[in-house]
Amino acid sequence: MNRKQDERRMESRPVSVIIVGAGHRSLLYASYAAEHPEELQIVGVVEPDPVRRRLAGKRFGLEDRHCFETVDQLVNGPVFAEAVINGTMDDLHVQTTLPLLKAGYDVLLEKPIATSEQEMLQLYQAANESGRTVMVCHVLRYAPFYSAIRQRIASGEIGEIVNIQTSEHVSYHHMAVSYIRGKWNSAESCKSSMLMAKCCHDLDMISWMVGDKPKKVSSFGSLMQFKPEHAPPGAGKRCLADCPIEESCVYSARKHYIHQGRWGFYVWDNSHLGRELTVEEKLEALRMDNPYGRCVWHCDNDVVDHQSVIIEFKNGCTASHNMVGATSRPCRTIHIIGTKGEITGILEDGSFVVRHPDPRQGHEYTEERFQLQVTNDSHGGGDLLLVADFVRVLRGEEPSISCTSLKKSIYGHQIGFAGEQSRLEGRTIQIGEL
Repeated sequence: MNRKQDERRMESRPVSVIIVGAGHRSLLYASYAAEHPEELQIVGVVEPDPVRRRLAGKRFGLEDRHCFETVDQLVNGPVFAEAVINGTMDDLHVQTTLPLLKAGYDVLLEKPIATSEQEMLQLYQAANESGRTVMVCHVLRYAPFYSAIRQRIASGEIGEIVNIQTSEHVSYHHMAVSYIRGKWNSAESCKSSMLMAKCCHDLDMISWMVGDKPKKVSSFGSLMQFKPEHAPPGAGKRCLADCPIEESCVYSARKHYIHQGRWGFYVWDNSHLGRELTVEEKLEALRMDNPYGRCVWHCDNDVVDHQSVIIEFKNGCTASHNMVGATSRPCRTIHIIGTKGEITGILEDGSFVVRHPDPRQGHEYTEERFQLQVTNDSHGGGDLLLVADFVRVLRGEEPSISCTSLKKSIYGHQIGFAGEQSRLEGRTIQIGEL
């Protein structure tokens, strides 16, 4: 425990935090301060958009002098907080975190760590040299579903892991809003592959369950569905402007974002900060220039809509992960097979089954089902449990089983970078040492 952590523990005062990038994810993590003001206090914001900066400052009652346009403005002034929640876009993570570490801030960093392995290792080195804490937002580790499974593995209940099979089914409406119409639809613009932008959670979780370093990775996948040549006959370019089949289309922007009210924090500027639009204003935006009003078959997307990854770890364990986009139901599945038994379950169902061989006459196996509380979000209730652990770490208290070092966070990222390289180059990728 360093001196700073010891002081925090002695005083039991709230950890003071500055938000860098006042987007949806940052504000979600920062909401922990409203629920637990005795543990976390938001004292500043860095946000280049002036409207968003003003709204964030108002949300947390911040003085103007603690609202900054850039990270450079923040670090060139006096240090007035202990940590930062960095929720910037993927390609900004490293360039914004490096000066924060140099200035002496601990960082809760949204995933992925970086958009290239070279940048990731640059950040890893800088964190080691600075002595600061960098905790990556691997929120699936904190979902009660996965943490309960990890505890059973740690207890030795199913023996040594032989194989893990996971899948992520990305719903049709999530696929459309984020990876076809939205900010992560192109590796060229956001600098992250679909595997890193969407499955970074899953690859980290596999590494966490195995508890060893990845050795080799192969991967296959493509953009198969959402291309202009696959558009239904008669489809227009914008749902509400020129599409005669909009009323019957399952990807109708009107149905997704107005009738069902999904994904408003992406579709409507600053809705996560309380900005409200009328239905008429929303319809006009989708009709005219809002990117989320585009036809899903006529966008500038180039990321894959399905991908499979195969991994071999140093200890000989193998694993596979399947990402399938545009499914009817969103879900994450897991099946872990060990030398003494197996665990299988679906995150959204909130339950998993532990099985063991049973050679008694008339039997084949025994099984026990475990039901857990599941919140209605894509991360199974892990988001704010992550923030609670970050506070514990900064206070020098004992973290949970879900806590990870930056070094171990890197293992899942190595799988992701190697997986995309394998897909593009058509070969198995060997993963080296850090």
